[in-house]
Amino acid sequence: MNDEREDLIRRITETQRDLGRVFAQQRSSLFNSNLTMRQLKVIMLLSAEGSASGQDLAAGLGVGLGTVTGIVDRLIAQGLVSRHEDPHDRRVRRVELTSAGTALVAEINNTGTDQLRRIVKHLDTQTLRNLDQAMRAIRDVADKLDNEPGP
Repeated sequence: MNDEREDLIRRITETQRDLGRVFAQQRSSLFNSNLTMRQLKVIMLLSAEGSASGQDLAAGLGVGLGTVTGIVDRLIAQGLVSRHEDPHDRRVRRVELTSAGTALVAEINNTGTDQLRRIVKHLDTQTLRNLDQAMRAIRDVADKLDNEPGP
C-alpha cells in the first residue's frame, strides 16, 4: 500500500475515533442505563438474532452457560428480556427481547442517528453528496466482506 493511501486510512480512522468521542460525550440512553457490558452484548445479540438459546448466547459472549443464566436473570428482572420454551424442542429455553428491550435498542440506535443528523445538517449539499457516495461504498465493501467465507 502506498504512503498516501496509508496516510488517508490513518486520518479516516482517527476521525472516526474522534467522532465516537464526540458522540460519547452526549448523554444517551446507553450511558444512563444500568446495563453491564455483558448485559448490553446480550441485548445487542438478541436484537440482531430475534431470539437465542442460552447455548447461543454463551457462544456469542465466550462464557459458560452458568454465566449466561445469571446475566439473563438480571435482564429479566429489569424487564428487558423474556425466557420461554422453544416450540421445536421443549428441552431448550429461548431468550428474546421484550417490548422494553426493543425500545431500549431503538433508543440507543436513534440517539446515534439523531446526533449524526444534527452534525451533517450543517454540511453543504456537495459535501453531503460526496459523503453519501463514500458511505454507500463503505457499506457495499462491508457487505461484500461479510458475505465472504471465513478463514
